Amino acid sequence: MSVDSLFIILQESIYALTVFGCFTALAFVKGRQTTTNVILGLYLALLLTLQFPYFDILLDGITSTRDQAIFSIVIFAIFTSVSTWLFSRILPREYSEKMFEGTGSKLALALAGTILILAYSFHALPVTDLVSPGGPVTAIFGSAEYFFWWLIAPIVILFIF
Repeated sequence: MSVDSLFIILQESIYALTVFGCFTALAFVKGRQTTTNVILGLYLALLLTLQFPYFDILLDGITSTRDQAIFSIVIFAIFTSVSTWLFSRILPREYSEKMFEGTGSKLALALAGTILILAYSFHALPVTDLVSPGGPVTAIFGSAEYFFWWLIAPIVILFIF
């Protein structure tokens, strides 16, 4: 195994573990309902991002591919934030639970959020311009024929937990 391929595997693994860690921290600190709101917000943000008609106008002045990718991700993050806020306003309030109560459910929701972010990273967002594809995470989430199933998996997790 070459140093380059080892670096790609390490980079993708760190990316996946960071996303999972962020969702796990969110689930334990803010609770299951907030994590559910973020997951639902991610679904709505995907729809809004894919149908956003002004990307070409906004990206017109940005010449670097890396800067365009970062700007696109920022737009997605804005849509996600607004969508999450919307869901937090219309869905029931937080469960009254302690930080480590329902640990299995919280970890399952963190996994659901991670699956969504990783699936979006390889199919909807230009994350591959920032993270080198070609490692095990790409092999798992990069196949276009499985994208639909990666979108369904978090819904199943939400239904169960």
